[in-house]
Amino acid sequence: MLVEFVGGYVFLFIIVKVLGKTQISQITPFDFISALVLGEFVGSAVFDPKINLLKILFGITVWGLLIYVTELMTQKSLRLRLFLEGKPSFIIHEGKLDWKELKKNHLDINQLQQLLRSKDVFSLRDVEYAILEPNGSISILKKQEADKPTYKDFNLKINKRMVPLTIISDGEVIMEHLQESGMDYKGLIKRLNERNISSVKEVAYAEWESDKDLFLQVY
Repeated sequence: MLVEFVGGYVFLFIIVKVLGKTQISQITPFDFISALVLGEFVGSAVFDPKINLLKILFGITVWGLLIYVTELMTQKSLRLRLFLEGKPSFIIHEGKLDWKELKKNHLDINQLQQLLRSKDVFSLRDVEYAILEPNGSISILKKQEADKPTYKDFNLKINKRMVPLTIISDGEVIMEHLQESGMDYKGLIKRLNERNISSVKEVAYAEWESDKDLFLQVY
């Protein structure tokens, strides 16, 4: 059982890496079923004394290849992609709910409101368009009167934006990000000392962003 557990674990990890991140980040109903079956191969086979490691690996390999071939086919065929992955549905169009699409996707008002709140929208009246994606997430376009003003609206200078860098995580310095920020280790310690922090180990999280102070969270 130990050999089958370890072997199945390693092989599942390899298959997931080969199939790519879309299996998790953009999971569709087909991907969900495929992932369940893939895991079931190992889960069921480990406790079946008639099935050895080679049979487990064979089953995982065949199923993984089927998923991989299907992904390739959906990339080349629009019809097959729509059949297997589904297509986006406009559940709100020009500010009006499309009840047929809601019913078709087995979505009620409470579920729709929950999806909208996940996008920081708390009222249906603020939505011009809402699209239910194949993976179950929702994309929205707010009405102009409900949308937040931008820098361009006020004719303000637009500066280049950068993704904040995590400099310290769980008391450890991420050297790659530290170098990318333009700081060195001594400079980081100096900034910590200015905040009355004597050691990196005292810092749970530190974030650097250009033209801003170092953001710190201590234990």
